[in-house]
Amino acid sequence: MRITVSKENYLKAIAEAEAEGETVIAATLARWLDVSAPAVTMATRRLKHDGLIVVARDGRISLTATGREIALRLIRRHYLIERMLTEVFGMEWYKVHDEAEQLEHAVSADFEAKLIEKLGDDKNCPHGFALGLDTKAERERRGMLALSEVTGTRQAAVVSVFERDRALLEYLDQLGIRPGALVDVVARNVDATMTLRTGGQTISLGAGAAARVWVTLLPVLDPVEQPA
Repeated sequence: MRITVSKENYLKAIAEAEAEGETVIAATLARWLDVSAPAVTMATRRLKHDGLIVVARDGRISLTATGREIALRLIRRHYLIERMLTEVFGMEWYKVHDEAEQLEHAVSADFEAKLIEKLGDDKNCPHGFALGLDTKAERERRGMLALSEVTGTRQAAVVSVFERDRALLEYLDQLGIRPGALVDVVARNVDATMTLRTGGQTISLGAGAAARVWVTLLPVLDPVEQPA
């Protein structure tokens, strides 16, 4: 069985879509990979023939053990490449995903071992995600939630940002919303935007973008009593 770049991309997309809580069908892959429906049909036929995926009667697509092993290996290498690009070469955090998408297919096991030796494997990627497949469910178990779900007037720390949309990453970076930033939620508006304060400026962010930003809420401090 020959594992091509195209096959790796499909297997990785299935794993990542599942991790975000999506039901993976052909239309899901067409959206995630920005390819046509006929292209997905041909690709899934090959993957099924190779024993890398299972397609249920209702069209749901899932990975076999072998398919998942390939996908997780690719995701791990993607993470290491992103860290190499930022930590060693100083590339901007919002650029490294696209670069890693290209380089991940060329990383050998020996080079992967060297990257781990150099960088370690105990830090988050530049977008704030933990090593490997950091699922939505796991982030929620760690006490994180989407910025769009924050209610009331609260301060939150940005932990991670969805990495697959370069235009969104650049936009958020310009607003000062990046992993490690502190954000004050000021108001939720009737036009489905949120008014936020970060880095000394007041900004407006749409619900769609806010849903791609994962945060942890900071404790609410009791007001300091004033002397009589």
